[in-house]
Amino acid sequence: MTTKAVEVFEKEFPLLASSFSLKPFQEKVINQVITNGSTLAVMPTGGGKSLIYWVTAKALKGTCLVISPLIALIDEQAEKLSKEGLDVLAIHGGMAASEQIKQLKKFAKGESHPDFIFASPERMATDGFFEYCISLQKDKIKLAVIDEVHCISQWGFDFRPFYKHIPIFLNSVFFNQWPKILGLTATINPRELIDVISDFKIDKKSILKDDVLLRFDIDLKVEKFSNEEEKRERLWEIIEDHKSEKILVYLYRKYHKGGVEDLCDVANQKGLTALSFHGDMTSSERQQIITEYRDGSTNLVFATNAFGMGIDIPNIRVVIHFMLPESIEQYYQEIGRAGRDQNGATSHMLYSNKNIQVRKTHFIDKSFPKGSDEIKELFKKASNNEIGKKTLQYFAEEELQSALPYFLNSHAITIEGKGFTGLKVFKTNTNTRLKSIVDSSKTGMVIPVLSRPENSMLSCKDFFNITYKALVDDEVTLTKNLDKCLIINAAEYELKNDQLESISRETARKREYKHNLLDYLVYLLENFDGSNSMHQEIGRYLGVNKHLLNKIHKTESGIWVRSKSEVIIANILYRSGIDFQYEEKLYYNAIEWKEPDFTIRYKGKTWYWEHLGLLGEDQYNENWQEKKQIFKDLGVFDNVITTKESAVLSNQANELIKKIATT
Repeated sequence: MTTKAVEVFEKEFPLLASSFSLKPFQEKVINQVITNGSTLAVMPTGGGKSLIYWVTAKALKGTCLVISPLIALIDEQAEKLSKEGLDVLAIHGGMAASEQIKQLKKFAKGESHPDFIFASPERMATDGFFEYCISLQKDKIKLAVIDEVHCISQWGFDFRPFYKHIPIFLNSVFFNQWPKILGLTATINPRELIDVISDFKIDKKSILKDDVLLRFDIDLKVEKFSNEEEKRERLWEIIEDHKSEKILVYLYRKYHKGGVEDLCDVANQKGLTALSFHGDMTSSERQQIITEYRDGSTNLVFATNAFGMGIDIPNIRVVIHFMLPESIEQYYQEIGRAGRDQNGATSHMLYSNKNIQVRKTHFIDKSFPKGSDEIKELFKKASNNEIGKKTLQYFAEEELQSALPYFLNSHAITIEGKGFTGLKVFKTNTNTRLKSIVDSSKTGMVIPVLSRPENSMLSCKDFFNITYKALVDDEVTLTKNLDKCLIINAAEYELKNDQLESISRETARKREYKHNLLDYLVYLLENFDGSNSMHQEIGRYLGVNKHLLNKIHKTESGIWVRSKSEVIIANILYRSGIDFQYEEKLYYNAIEWKEPDFTIRYKGKTWYWEHLGLLGEDQYNENWQEKKQIFKDLGVFDNVITTKESAVLSNQANELIKKIATT
């Protein structure tokens, strides 16, 4: 039966639909959002998440707001959608500020009708004009997509403070009538999951996890070294062994010995063509490196974890961790950069005891304020130790981005609005309310204007909306670009003892939690017992259904099965063009079922193929006898075919398929 997802896909994306079908999980997520509303989808890297929101958005009609963390990813998606004939509005720092305002005004006035609007979490957090324009057309927005949604959790390695502002943005624009939410992520642990569904109002029943979260096609290798020199020698050996393939080396230090820049220089001195990649580079520099890596100008990149989300280069064959990631989630997400063309890959983890200690003391511990004095200093930077409203240049201080949530949680600071620092950028030509506000101020600075008695009844949001309305209505023009800042209200001159203690307890809990995450990763590395076993342990940690952990062999059709013999059968069925499902549920009463190995439908008839791979083991024999009886009770036993382990299994399978085809 054709579902709504398939129907919309074939209608709205005919060229794509002529080349391939939606994967079962993609179809499941799309139908879930259409039918039941807000959904969290957890799926492996390279699982096709963009197509999920493309089709969902077209099914829901209206405009889809996509919140995405990277300019490069936004541009890539915008380009692909435009090629499909869809209208896309991508608002980011790569677009001139005047063009941003022009395009947003057109949307706010109803002069443009984009199918998709792309913006970053930073835009949600700080751009009041963007928020105002979206609010004017909020009824047109039917779906909000949050890509890499795990970044909202303060417990995760990839926490980005700006993600915490997305629910605030949604509340400010939509109040209690949010559009449907679709959260997308590849890796998330149970604690982060709680943050996501709570912040985005997603029901637990609407968490969908792909059956194939694990990347068994990546061969995991783990090596521990007694010293750094041995480890470095091994690094160059691996690179030499794979120098004709795309290699990605992960480090977490940009400079100094053993960092990204240092090892990249050494590689080039060795005659290799290598590039470095880290967060201190400009967006255009990083995009150039990605382009050269993708087209094969270079096959070797040394990178921090800035090389991660949204970078889709399908044929990376080798990922090397030269330093320890901080958690299983980070490790698994980073190895997920490899083998996205479904042709397999290899991951090398190289570590020493020194790496474990350095990760704790130089990375985890330093990501938190060091004691009360540093917390006080950060509060002073934010508030200037003055009670009342202040403008906060949020982007100027990276430390403040991380510290602000603590001040908000302790109620020492509240966020009053998103705006700009001065009104003199507006040129008013008519006698408007904004003109009287601007003319009444000598300096035009926002905070003094907000403090005037005649404006005391206006909230910050209402005050800024007056300016934004005048801009949309063409009552004013800008003499230069609007800056972006947060208006905060400091409730204290300085933090009280109980607030300091509260912040210290919160940072201590998070520090301990991150230490525990690292300890568990190290435990798995120390007890490494082969690639498949490691994947399975990671799967257990990530909450993968235990029934799925043994699906470790990939077939030509892309499904995963439990044994190599089942691979042979699945491949022969696939090549024969016969429709089949692996382990499809066969109910024998209202709530109980069995799973035949293969359910085959051909010419209106259904067959059940059982491969008896372990026949002879007592428990296996007992289970097979029970299954046989159920087949008989259902009246389908005559349609059951079986194979056993054999050196000529492929011959047997081909003969059985001939029987199916001629019956």
